[in-house]
Amino acid sequence: MARVKRGTTSLKTRRNVLKRVKGYQFGRSKKERQAREAIAHAGNHAFAHRRKKKGDFRQLWTVKLNAALRPLGITYSRFIDALNKKNVSLNRKVLSQIAHEQPETFKRLVETVK
Repeated sequence: MARVKRGTTSLKTRRNVLKRVKGYQFGRSKKERQAREAIAHAGNHAFAHRRKKKGDFRQLWTVKLNAALRPLGITYSRFIDALNKKNVSLNRKVLSQIAHEQPETFKRLVETVK
């Protein structure tokens, strides 16, 4: 049986790991063991934050809506309550886009809901 040297495989693995941590600071970008740990943690954060991003956007839409509603003399919570009572089925994303891009339309919508 011929002898098998494993250097090329481990070097390729190491190269790929270090390629993924390019731009990281200190030992995480230079040392394979720290790089593997950094990749694992980065993956966990990426997974969690993809889910968190959805909540962040909903929060942003709420803030934008409230900012657009205050000059019109109504608060966000009262506006949403009035929408639900009138059975207007527009979500917060669409409402905030209307408020930002078409203020006149939004003003008419608020007047019909009041």
